[in-house]
Amino acid sequence: MITDSAFSRTELGELLGVDAAVVPGGVEARFSAQADHEPARVALGLHRPYVLTVASRTARKNLAALGVAAARLAAHGVDLVAAGGTRPQLRDGAGGTGALRDLGPVPDAYLPGLYAGARCFVLPSLYEGFGLTCLEAMACGTPVVAARAGALPETCAEAVLYADPHDPGEIADAIERAMDDPALREAGPRRAAEFTWERTARGVDAGIDELLASRS
Repeated sequence: MITDSAFSRTELGELLGVDAAVVPGGVEARFSAQADHEPARVALGLHRPYVLTVASRTARKNLAALGVAAARLAAHGVDLVAAGGTRPQLRDGAGGTGALRDLGPVPDAYLPGLYAGARCFVLPSLYEGFGLTCLEAMACGTPVVAARAGALPETCAEAVLYADPHDPGEIADAIERAMDDPALREAGPRRAAEFTWERTARGVDAGIDELLASRS
């Protein structure tokens, strides 16, 4: 079995008794700081500066924790926007996204520009097995605030600011710091560059070779 983080490997071992190989996922080359954000701005009506989250409306994504941040940002003319679909069977029982502007599902072609045009990206999840959206934002040169939970510290390393996902005020503080932190704009792309689909393919190929060798 193959999984995408050491965190997930530990979970699989504890829950299923499975020893999985770790092969992280990758970031497509189209996610870069050079991505044109104008088409997304026009199509989605993003007329003001914005902070972005990309997440489905499920309880574990914890979007209700962004209410404090959304209110603070709005006072300074900045929107907090959420892109992603809804899964009714797993929705957040806390009452939705509150003060966030809900973009709903966004066409895939707009995502690189949507990330690149954001003042900051935030993912307040209570549980993540990898954290691909953080890497995509980092690749676009956008400062990232991530929850100190799940596999996010493993995936993002020291290239983001972390916040307690149970503390909306701490999340809001981190967003405000991240928006004006040039070091994060430099660190993010360097970290994201380590995650390529070529590396992923090589890792999967090596895992298959090892499995076949063990059975021969």
